[in-house]
Amino acid sequence: MRYAGLALAFVSSCCYAFSGPMAKYLIAAGLAPIEAVWLRMAGAGLVLVAVLALVKPRALRIPRSKLPFVGLFAVVGVAGVQGLYFVAITRLPVGIALLLEFMSPVMVVAWVRLVRKVRLARASYIGAVVAVVGLGIVVEAWQGLRLDALGLLLGLLAGACCAGYFLMGDSFGDELHPLGLIAWGMVGATVVLVPFARPWDVPWEAFAGSATPAPGAQTLPVLVAYLWMVLVATVIAYILGITAVRRLSAAVGATVASLEVIAGTVLAWALVGETLGAFQVVGGLIVLSGALLAQTATASVPPPPPAAPGSVPGLGEEPLGAVAQS
Repeated sequence: MRYAGLALAFVSSCCYAFSGPMAKYLIAAGLAPIEAVWLRMAGAGLVLVAVLALVKPRALRIPRSKLPFVGLFAVVGVAGVQGLYFVAITRLPVGIALLLEFMSPVMVVAWVRLVRKVRLARASYIGAVVAVVGLGIVVEAWQGLRLDALGLLLGLLAGACCAGYFLMGDSFGDELHPLGLIAWGMVGATVVLVPFARPWDVPWEAFAGSATPAPGAQTLPVLVAYLWMVLVATVIAYILGITAVRRLSAAVGATVASLEVIAGTVLAWALVGETLGAFQVVGGLIVLSGALLAQTATASVPPPPPAAPGSVPGLGEEPLGAVAQS
């Protein structure tokens, strides 16, 4: 059971890693980042709802009392993470954007300590400090920001939304099915992003051609990149990730999920010709080490008392570390 969970988490992380590189093909073809996000959410949401309706219709049931939670999950955990990440990769290498998103365990530590007022193990704080130091090395802070400042901010905001996703991930109880929550979260994010994405203005003709994101990058048909992003990097990745969560602890899941950063960097190098410097590689390893240490320590924190009736649950629960988000 455990080895099967590890294998599922590993494959899920590798599938997630395709999202950034595939998105770059859509953006290179003329789509705005928010349009690429909207199309990803819309396509994956429709596929998941259709599959669940045929295979497990009960998974799509949402109690009325859970509607506010599902709405918050859609806005923060899906639309916020994906939208900010996709914009960030237009200004940063995919590997760096993923590193910033994986600062989320450190943000979880801050939330648990400052908001929940829970005393954490010393390893949590050590991990947080190590991750911040590693991030400073990645951006070469001693020479001023060597990365795009706006891209850096967007990546960190994506990490904050990802932390919210983790904090909500274990709090929906038995009334919601995990796959149903993800399916409706994607549908909800699609609706929320309509005014920003303006799908009626999407250059649909771009899907008939091919794109090359950068000199020396591989050329792919845009439609192939889109379908791969929806089916592999989203639908299959989420299904495998949720299945793995049920077989692994949060700490182990977080460790395996961190492979997405490595896989995403390798895929970005192989497909779109992106490379990282020595400081980015060393700093990235330090960031991952600190984030995983913080996540492992936080995963042992006992859950808080049940939320009061009428409140929105989720922002006080143990983080669900085994589900990646990109």
